[in-house]
Amino acid sequence: MNANIGLKETSRTKVLALLDGTLADLSVLSQKTRNFHWNVTGPRFNDLHKFFEGQYAAIEVEIDDTAERARALGGRALGSMREMLDAARLKEAVAGRSPSSDAMLSELLRDHEAFIRSLRADADACGSAADKGTEDFLVGIMEAHEKMAWMLRSYLK
Repeated sequence: MNANIGLKETSRTKVLALLDGTLADLSVLSQKTRNFHWNVTGPRFNDLHKFFEGQYAAIEVEIDDTAERARALGGRALGSMREMLDAARLKEAVAGRSPSSDAMLSELLRDHEAFIRSLRADADACGSAADKGTEDFLVGIMEAHEKMAWMLRSYLK
């Protein structure tokens, strides 16, 4: 049953596709951050291990919220890893590789910045599709990732 919430079907379909991309990117970012949490080594191990854990925990909440936003709009939340990887704009970490802690931080920073740019464009598209609720939702996620990127950047100074 489609949600009767004042969105035209074409707008709802467009917004749901944007939420699929957001959910997929969050899933890739979460797994990459968790991977680096598990595999970080070196003199900053304790600090980065805790730091990465805090970031992926926050991203996990966003994943759930994004899936629930899609459902609230009458859509289906992506559920399989294949669906996530197919819809993601971000790339997963290279398998079997454990980069240096600075390389981990740099890779995550690049991903967060790319995700922020995508969120900014997606929020604008939601506004154009007359879905102010999803626009606001995506802006909130964008602001959280701007802060995460700032924190990653401060480790690299």
